[in-house]
Amino acid sequence: MADDKPKRRLSAILSADVAGYSRMMGADEEGTLAALKALRVSLIDPKIREHRGHIVKTMGDGLLVEFASAVDAVRCALDLQGRLAERNAGLSDERKMEFRIGVNVGDVIVDGRDIYGDGVNIAARLEPLAKPGSISLSEHAWKQVKGKLDLTADDLGEQRLKNIADPVRVYAVNVGQVRERSVLALPDRPSIAVMPFENIGGDSEQDYFCDGIVDDIITGLTHTGWLLVISRNASFTYKGRKVDVR
Repeated sequence: MADDKPKRRLSAILSADVAGYSRMMGADEEGTLAALKALRVSLIDPKIREHRGHIVKTMGDGLLVEFASAVDAVRCALDLQGRLAERNAGLSDERKMEFRIGVNVGDVIVDGRDIYGDGVNIAARLEPLAKPGSISLSEHAWKQVKGKLDLTADDLGEQRLKNIADPVRVYAVNVGQVRERSVLALPDRPSIAVMPFENIGGDSEQDYFCDGIVDDIITGLTHTGWLLVISRNASFTYKGRKVDVR
């Protein structure tokens, strides 16, 4: 007889969305959609894969991501917020795209490729409690990463979350302090970054060819041994953007 019981598993769930998205859409609908799509392709999706996350679904400006480990989930959140802060530093306030992120650890119900349950709902309710560019953690998530990651968090106490029966203790990660501690010392050798090539031919199919050339150059430079080569992920955050090369 088939087992009709729902499948369950313990997961770390990351919920994220863009702060002020409705305002941005009202000001420039097509530009905002294009910017979010480009940001996902160049930064967000690759970072999620790098930290072994799985995108469960997208909801307009939001993402629901599942991880097997709370440490991976919070590392991913920290990495994303750090990279986004670097990207936003060169943009006007109107063009900055800042995310709020909530992370919870809990039991989820698995239905095909989707997941449900309080574990998911709590992560979604934590996300609005985070300031733009910051991260909120449930107590369960905080206990899993405390002492394993170099970060601090402020205890916001027990919070009543919409449609969640019991109060949830919430922690606000001090993202700014993490970024300050993670600044690298100046290297003892020359550094080089290969910026993304611009496709001036107008044929979108040639974009892959342009990116491939950049990848080959980066790979070739890493073989020199005496150069510090900036990673592809860092260089490609500038793809499609007009910035001061300095």
